[in-house]
Amino acid sequence: MKSRIATALMLASAGPLASQAAAPSTTPPAEQQIAAAVLSLPPSLRADASVLGYGADGKMVSLRKGSGGMICLANNPQGEQFHVACYHESMEPFMARGRSLRASGVTGGQVDSVRFREIKEGKLSLPTNPAALYQLFGGTFDPVKNEVTGARALYVVYIPQATGASTGLAEKPTGSLPWIMWPGTPKAHIMFTPGM
Repeated sequence: MKSRIATALMLASAGPLASQAAAPSTTPPAEQQIAAAVLSLPPSLRADASVLGYGADGKMVSLRKGSGGMICLANNPQGEQFHVACYHESMEPFMARGRSLRASGVTGGQVDSVRFREIKEGKLSLPTNPAALYQLFGGTFDPVKNEVTGARALYVVYIPQATGASTGLAEKPTGSLPWIMWPGTPKAHIMFTPGM
């Protein structure tokens, strides 16, 4: 389970990549991308979220500029599974840097190695307060009903550098209890089980 969670978080920080350009004929209309992208958010946050998705040429574009402090990533039409994610705008420098590195050919753990180094050097900023991320992955999006069926939800709150000792949370999953993943790193975050 921990590896599936790590993969889902990697997908969120990867986001849509310019190098994963979709064929123009497979790129859904902007309205459909926006409708799907915001579904991982609580309903009260959806209308004001910014959304990044794909243009007719398959390249990443801003589909909607919001005012609510959340940024959502539309499903990649060329992805292997449905995946949308929304995170607090304070995480954007970290997330955008990950997308940029992957688009330039940096892969795997090297993406975090570069980002962690840049954070240490003061070149890349992280949030100073807790920052939420919501995801849906897998399943199928029905654009007519504007709903996803069969997707798994993942909810986290980033608290960079936090540890079990600084939060009182376990550093490994224990049933349905919240826990802290990547403790003591810039990617430290509290994992929550959907339905809590």
